[in-house]
Amino acid sequence: MSAPSSKNFQLPVLLLSVAGVALLQLLPVPAAAKAAGIALLTLGLWATALIPEHLTALLFFLLALLFSAAPPEVVFSGFSSAAVWLVFGGLVAGAAISSTGLGGRIGRHAAAHLHGSYVRIISGLVAAVVLFSFLMPSSMGRVVLLMPIALAIADHFGFQPGSKGRTGIVLAVILGTYIPAFGILTANVPNVVLAGMAETKYKISLLYGPYLLLHFPLLTLAKAVIIAALIIFFYPDQAVERLEQSQDKAGPLSRQEKILAATLLLMLALWMTDFLHHISPAWIALGGAFFLMMPGIDIVSAAQFNQKLNWSSLVFTAGILGLGGMIGKTGLDRLFAAGLLKLLPLAPQQDFTNYLSVSLASAFTGLLTTLPAVPAVFTPLTDSLAQATGLKTESLLMMQAVGFATVLLPYQGPPIVVGLQLAGEKLSSAAKICLPLALITVFVLLPVNYFWWKMLDWL
Repeated sequence: MSAPSSKNFQLPVLLLSVAGVALLQLLPVPAAAKAAGIALLTLGLWATALIPEHLTALLFFLLALLFSAAPPEVVFSGFSSAAVWLVFGGLVAGAAISSTGLGGRIGRHAAAHLHGSYVRIISGLVAAVVLFSFLMPSSMGRVVLLMPIALAIADHFGFQPGSKGRTGIVLAVILGTYIPAFGILTANVPNVVLAGMAETKYKISLLYGPYLLLHFPLLTLAKAVIIAALIIFFYPDQAVERLEQSQDKAGPLSRQEKILAATLLLMLALWMTDFLHHISPAWIALGGAFFLMMPGIDIVSAAQFNQKLNWSSLVFTAGILGLGGMIGKTGLDRLFAAGLLKLLPLAPQQDFTNYLSVSLASAFTGLLTTLPAVPAVFTPLTDSLAQATGLKTESLLMMQAVGFATVLLPYQGPPIVVGLQLAGEKLSSAAKICLPLALITVFVLLPVNYFWWKMLDWL
């Protein structure tokens, strides 16, 4: 007899889990504990992929509202967030890039510089997106802009949907543009949140140069190399460049390609200069999407809008953001962080132990709050940490960055989630890279980074 399929166990496990959460809501326990039950079920389903991600998001909405874990405006706050509309703009731009053929054209030009082995393709893409992080501040914007190009490059080299090579290229762009960027002050949202809170609460200005010197060698450079190596190891493949297809499609830009190229360049210019005009990257993406769908432009038709956009990615993104809102509203994040710190062996004159403890506490806090919220939760605890460890406030703030730069699971980073949704890849694909990278970070990079900090007199 054949072994029963794992799918046979999905419904019973799901029903038992939901029943357990429902039972918890009926017990006389604090509201934070009830919210914790819903949060753990939601995070567990996303981590295990027992059901599709967007169904988990819908289940979260249902349970949170049914048991009044948070007000509806908090539960559904994701739909009013900038991130969801940035995803929407990215989906429309992606459909336009695909339908006009511009993505294939850009992909062929990019592929010309990556011609050769699969190792060169992956390492070249990671290096390119890391450099792009210096130019464009928004990691979410970078992922949305680069993903259609990454898929076109995959097509150029003959990597079909579902192949290891296609997944490798997608992960090289997503993880390469997000994780190493934690070493560049302006390149990720958590970095900017940390800088803002350090300024408002402690009157400490985090400067670009010192931040780069402190974090770039290991958080950016070393992690970029490791990400490329892990992708090549876990997703090996062989590129087959289709030169005849490249030659057939070469030619002048069509009217639609010219309009789309001009629109994308304008969006990129606005994204890169947001420090001047202060317009959210999401509203720039939404404006670009509206223009591409306008009558008379018709680069994305009504039929394409209804059929080619991945609407489940919007539900999934809104679910993650709504979960974060519920956790913040109930105070669960602060309880978790404070409880975690009580378990740590903090003591004066124990610099290495204190450094590891604070960094790991920041990393594990991101499992519950997602990474952008870590500075908001962790920064108010800095005074208590300074008293317990005797370390400088500046050093403790920088340890947060070491912690939230350690991505344990893909759902922690919204740009990772968005990129995977745009590419049609599963969270588990990125988890195969994130988990080994986190282990290497904890056991190799964190100790090495400690000695780097000692050399720079930060500890």
